[in-house]
Order: sequence, then C-alpha cells, then structure tokens
Amino acid sequence: MGPPGSGKGTISSRIIKDFNLKHLSSGDLLRSQIINKTAAGLSAKDYIDHGRLVPDDVMVDLILNELHKVEKHSWLLDGFPRTVPQAQALHTKEPADVVINLNVPFEVIIDRIKGRWTHAPSGRIYHTEFNPPKVAGKDDITGEELIQRDDDKPETVSKRLENYQNLTQPVLDFYRSHGVLEEFTGRYSNELWPQVHKFLATKIEPIQYTHYQ
Repeated sequence: MGPPGSGKGTISSRIIKDFNLKHLSSGDLLRSQIINKTAAGLSAKDYIDHGRLVPDDVMVDLILNELHKVEKHSWLLDGFPRTVPQAQALHTKEPADVVINLNVPFEVIIDRIKGRWTHAPSGRIYHTEFNPPKVAGKDDITGEELIQRDDDKPETVSKRLENYQNLTQPVLDFYRSHGVLEEFTGRYSNELWPQVHKFLATKIEPIQYTHYQ
C-alpha cells in the first residue's frame, strides 16, 4: 500500500524479481476480466462505463477469483484492498500475512509528479529532474510539444492524495489492529527498497540466482 506516486509499482516489480511471489495488480485484473467477459468483469465494466466506482463486493469477487487460481503460491497484491469492507472480506477469506505501507511524504510526491511531462501521441514520459528532454518542452524523437497531463498537475495530485488519505487511513488502521502492518518511510524507491527487502527476507526465502562466468 502507499499513496499514488509513492513507487508501489517499482517496489512491487523488485519484490517479484527477488522473491517467489505471484504479483496480482487490481487494475490489471480488472482489465483482463473485462476483456475475458467474466461475470465479475462484465459487472465491473457496467459501473466503469457509467462513471461509477466499482462496488466493494464486485472488486472482492474479482480478487478472490484470481487468488483461488494461485492458492498453491505466495502472492503479492497491489492496489487492493482500498476500503475497509474490502480489507475485511479479504481478511475473512484469504488473510494477508504482511501488509507493507510505503510512507512517502505528500510534498515529495507532489514535487515528483509535477515535473512529469508527456508526449501525448507516443505516451513517452519525461521528467524535468530525473529524465529531462534534450530540448526543454520538446519530444526527443519528433520535436513535438510536450504536455502536462491533468493527472500530473499539482492541484489534481493534491486532491488525489487527499482522497487517498481519507479512504486508506482506516484500512491501515484495520491492518495495524491485526498486527500485520509494516511501514517503511522514505523519499525515493531506492531509499525504501533496501528496508523492504531486508524485512521480507525475514519472512520468505529470497530467490538464489546462479551467476555464470
């Protein structure tokens, strides 16, 4: 768990690389079940098409369907649960052994995201600090203008973070009360990752890579 822009995707990919876990992203699952026209996917699509949030019980069904397919494996959930009813339902059917929260200060996230610029036709993303274009405001390949997506504007990011805080704090409190919440504080993924890796290595054996000369 962690606010938008905290690096959940980056940390998740590193966890999967170093530990033998099945990665389940709620967004990816939602898309695949809609494409495959499952009952839960069709139900979710109806809500999305009408601009409404997918209800908790539909999301829970989507996730539990997938967890049943990987029941012989350890798994990593990314983007779920987002509400207390989702957390309660998951805890009843498939309780998590560990819940990791990436605690990144909101001002760091806003600073990071507001530097993001996109080449709309290709989806190429630049960052004024970490990955600047060769010519300010221009795409490296086509020379076309870069735009800042509405999602990346500071006022939009602030609102999303506020919504996240209101929705997710109770979920964190729920897992804290069950003694499974572990929180890691940092500004960047490279600062958080060693803490997360060290902790997970106490719970699950890291993958041993064979290095060939």
